[in-house]
Amino acid sequence: MSADDPIERLVSQIEETKTELEAALSNPALVGDRIKNADVNRRWRGLEPAFALIARYRTAQDTIRDAEEMLAAGDEEGRAFLNEAQDEIDVIVPELREAMVETDPNDDRDVILEIRAAAGGDEAGLFAKDLFDVYTKYAASRGFRTELMGSNPSESGGFKEVSLAVKGQGAFSVFKHEGGVHRVQRVPVTESQGRIHTSTATVAVMPEVEDVEVAVEKSDLKIDVYRSTGPGGQSVNTTDSAVRITHLPTGIVVAIQDEKSQLQNRDKAMRVLRARLYERAMEEQMAQLSADRRAQQGGGDRSEKVRTYNYPQNRVTDHRVNVNAQLREQVLEGKLHSLTEALQADERRRRLADMTESEA
Repeated sequence: MSADDPIERLVSQIEETKTELEAALSNPALVGDRIKNADVNRRWRGLEPAFALIARYRTAQDTIRDAEEMLAAGDEEGRAFLNEAQDEIDVIVPELREAMVETDPNDDRDVILEIRAAAGGDEAGLFAKDLFDVYTKYAASRGFRTELMGSNPSESGGFKEVSLAVKGQGAFSVFKHEGGVHRVQRVPVTESQGRIHTSTATVAVMPEVEDVEVAVEKSDLKIDVYRSTGPGGQSVNTTDSAVRITHLPTGIVVAIQDEKSQLQNRDKAMRVLRARLYERAMEEQMAQLSADRRAQQGGGDRSEKVRTYNYPQNRVTDHRVNVNAQLREQVLEGKLHSLTEALQADERRRRLADMTESEA
C-alpha cells in the first residue's frame, strides 16, 4: 500500500506516536513531573485500542503479501488467505478511524459546576436546586465524589447560585455537555390558578486545574473577608470567615462562605478562580477557530437553550441531539445516562467527520 494512502499515513502516525510515548514512559525524569506524567499516561491509555488495531493491521498486511506470493507461485490456496486478510483489514479500518478520534484533553479531569437561577424569580431558584440535586445523584451513580464549593441560598429554599465539584477520572467528559441554559415548565407551588410558568437556570461547566497549571500572581488578587450571610441577609456566622477574591486583571470575582474556616473558604475560592481563568483561556483559544471546529469541540454559545424540563408532560428534551428522557422516573432520580451518552456520541461523530475531512 502506498505511503500516500490516508490509512497508511494514519497507521504510520500511530506507530510514531507509540514510539514517542514508549520513550517518554521509560524516561526516569517523568516520575518527578506530575503534570507531564499524567498527560503521557492519559495519552497512552487513550491510544491503547489504536495500538492493538495497528498490530492486527500489520499482521493482515503480512498475510496479504504472503498470499500474493503463493498465488504468484501457482498455489491457489493463497486466495483464501488473501480474502480472509482483506476482510480483516476492511473491519479494522473503520475501527481504527474511530479509535483515533481526537479526544478532549480535559476529559479525564475533575469538574466544577456552577448553577445560577436566571429568569423566573423564586421558581428559578427552586429549579437551580433541582439541578443541583440531579447532578449530585448522577455523580454518585457514576462513582464520583462531590463537594459543595459554595452557595447563595434564596428565601424560597432554592439557590440564587451554587457550585459543585465532582471528582473522579472522566468527570469532565461526563458533565461537560451540561453547560448552557436549562428551561423548566411547571406549575409553581405558589401558583393558585394552576398556570404553567417557564423559568430558567444556567449551568457553567469548568475543568478543575492544578495551581501549577494556571499561574495566579498574589499582586493580581484583592481578597476581602466578611461574615457569612443567609437568605435575607441575616448573619449566620459570628466571625469573618467568608472570602471574596477579585482577580484584578480580568475582573473575575469568586465569593465562598459555606465553610466555617476562612482558610477553607479561601482555598475553595482559589480553586474556582483557577477553573474560571483556565476556562477563559480555553474560550479565547476557541474563539480563534472556525465556527464548525468550535461546535465540534463542544464550545457552543451558553446563551443557547440546551434542555427543557416539561413537568406536565413528564418529559425532558435535549434540544442539541433531540433525545427525550422521563422526567420523574429518570432525570429527577439522577439517571442522566441516556442524555449523556447521546451527547458524547454526537461529539464523537462530529470529531470523526472533522478528522475524515482533514484526510481528504
